[in-house]
Formats: sequence, structure tokens, C-alpha cells
Amino acid sequence: MAWFQKTANKVKAKTPPVPTKGEGLFHKCDACSEVVYKQEFEAHFNVCRSCGHHEALPVRRRLEMVLDPGSFEELDTELAPADPLGFSDAKKYKDRVRSTFKNTGLRDAFLSGVGAIDGTPVSIGTFAFEFMGGSMGSVVGEKVTRVFDRAYEMKAPAIVFSSTGGARMQEGIFSLMQMAKTSAALHRFRSVRKPYVSVMLHPTTGGVAASFAWLGDVVIAEPKALIGFAGPRVIEQTIREKLPEGFQRSEFLLEHGMIDAIVPRPELRQKLSQLLSLLG
Repeated sequence: MAWFQKTANKVKAKTPPVPTKGEGLFHKCDACSEVVYKQEFEAHFNVCRSCGHHEALPVRRRLEMVLDPGSFEELDTELAPADPLGFSDAKKYKDRVRSTFKNTGLRDAFLSGVGAIDGTPVSIGTFAFEFMGGSMGSVVGEKVTRVFDRAYEMKAPAIVFSSTGGARMQEGIFSLMQMAKTSAALHRFRSVRKPYVSVMLHPTTGGVAASFAWLGDVVIAEPKALIGFAGPRVIEQTIREKLPEGFQRSEFLLEHGMIDAIVPRPELRQKLSQLLSLLG
């Protein structure tokens, strides 16, 4: 039985409504309530210039931010989730996938392909949290695996941006198997002695954090990103103790040696270029 399927793009995503005059001109920061022009906010990659708060960034905009203009070639676009378990809760899994595609225009929670950073070819992929919380099912695992496989074939660096709630419960054990599958592909890639840079965004949790996301040669995080296996509330309820302030945030992890660096979003392209020139 196939755990994913190839499908033609028969259903068109919804076209966003045309805003009325004056609507959407300003943006209010969720952290400090600073109000700025939305165009200025988006030009700064959805980072508040006043307090540095990082808000969600559309998945394709993230790729535009780090890659050379016009260099990205998206691959694996034909892959779409199957429903191996016939899963249904409040809604059938296949219906949930279909409606999420209509709302986001994404086939699944991961975009992958090839591009270049300052002329250096890279195999790259990024999670899309807007698709079912960036959860990892069979398609996501396959796409991540192909990022490493292409990097192996190209003898080029691999870069993965993680932003996820973990394994996708609607696919059960098929989802959990992707932890081993992606880690095995990464192990094979190691033989070409090219760097794998893992960039952890807010949030990076569950099976993704417990597998390839924390296996980078260099592990980078955005400021104040929540990173860990289980969330703080789950841990507190389990051990019945209050956790330290800022527990599982990127600053806490850096202090305890769990990640290598915290890089603000506007500086990320420069940092990746520097790492690739040193390691690639």
C-alpha cells in the first residue's frame, strides 16, 4: 500500500478577497503593539523593528529571503497525502487535507527543491506550519528524505527549516516511521562530507525535533522559538513541577549548549552564506 500518492492539481485554491480601500495598510505588533505600515513590516520579513518580535512568515517568502533571486526550483510537487488508515475524527482526514489545500494552496506541510545562496547550490526544504500545524506525515517524510537524497547526488549542502507540531496523528505509525526514514537518509548524505544546516523556527516539536531537526552539523534557531519534544504544559503536568522561566525557548537552549546559534531572521541569509563558505 502506498503511503502517499501522486495527484493532478485538479482543485484550485481559493483566491483571497480583494481588500477594500485602506484595509490592511497597517500592522500592529503582537508583542509591543507598535503600529507600522504593513508593506514596511513585510519588507523586514515580518519582524518588528521596534522590539524584534518574529511573527509567522509565509513559506515561499522564507525561501525568497535566503535564496538567490530566481534560483529556487520547486520539486516533488506531485506528492499528496493518502489516507492509509481511513482516519476520521470530527472530520475525515481526506476531507481535512482537501479543505486545507483550498485554504492555503499547499499540497502538504513541506516545500522542497533546489536553489543557491550567493552562488552555492543547495538542496533545501521548509515546513509550512499553516498546513495542519506543520505536522509530519508520509509525504512530508518523503520530501525531507528527498532533500537529503538530492544533496547526496549533487554533493551539495542541505538546509531544512523546521516549524512543526510533530508527527501527524491521522497517519499513525506511518507518520512515526518517517523519523527513522529521514534520519537514515541523512546518515547516507554524511558520506559526501557536505554540511547539513538545520534551522529551527517557532515551534519545532515532536518527532521532527526528535529526529533530523536536531541532527544538523550546525543547528540554528530564531529568537524565542519554542523547541523541544513535548510542550512545557505537558511536561509540567507529567512531572508536577514548575519549569524554569523561558524553558525550551531558543535562548534557554543556547545557554545550555543544545543549539549553536540564535540568528534574527533579517541576518539569516548572510549567516547561511558564511557557514556554506566555511563548511561547504
